[in-house]
Amino acid sequence: MTAAQIFTNLSTWQVMIWGLLFFSALYLAGGLGMTALTRFLQKHGIGQVLDTRPLKPDQLRREWRQSFYSILVFGLGMIVPWGFVQLGWAHFAVNPGGWQIAIEIGVLLIWNDVHFWITHRLLHTTWFIRFHGDHHRSVVVTPWSTYSFHPLEAMMLGNIILWPMVVHDFAFWSLAAVPGLSLILNSIGHSNYDFFPSVGLRHPLAASRRHHLHHASPAGNYGFALAFMDRIMRSEADPLSVRPPARQP
Repeated sequence: MTAAQIFTNLSTWQVMIWGLLFFSALYLAGGLGMTALTRFLQKHGIGQVLDTRPLKPDQLRREWRQSFYSILVFGLGMIVPWGFVQLGWAHFAVNPGGWQIAIEIGVLLIWNDVHFWITHRLLHTTWFIRFHGDHHRSVVVTPWSTYSFHPLEAMMLGNIILWPMVVHDFAFWSLAAVPGLSLILNSIGHSNYDFFPSVGLRHPLAASRRHHLHHASPAGNYGFALAFMDRIMRSEADPLSVRPPARQP
């Protein structure tokens, strides 16, 4: 039995339980892994911390609490794509090859950036900023900021695979890869670490620097891992508008 068949045959409760376990594991792996990686690189003089100011006293507890609610939204929300399949609104590809899966993942990652820019830009409008403001309370970001959303924001960001599912029969593993790769890229963006200080701000490897600028000066850099949407929509943040953070003595 294939993974797609196993997923389709799960009960409603099984889908929600596995969803909660899946997103909990992703969050813990991303937070612990990125924290360990940046500490290792800093110890060996590779790259640099972007903002050296100390965290607010309750920041980590708040990020963990908000992330718990986001995991509930993402995990329990797995019944939506599962329901699409049950209702016949979406189907999985039959016997997809490796190249098909690779191409589909590439397409979905590009869609992820488009979807994120649209959603993120909407969240910065007058009505929605009241919800997105929870995330921006983390001015100095951490890997634990990755899922630190208001539940409404989590629902808006968590529907990334729904539209693709109804327009194309994707491989199960292509769709399953999206939250994992998204978590990795999002952890990089919230790492507060410049892994490649020598590359330009538009370079794909400068994602953490771009998102750091967004948290420091929220008017701009609404994209996810890549810079193309901000370039197209002319919403790149001006790095000169952000004052350098005060260094710790």
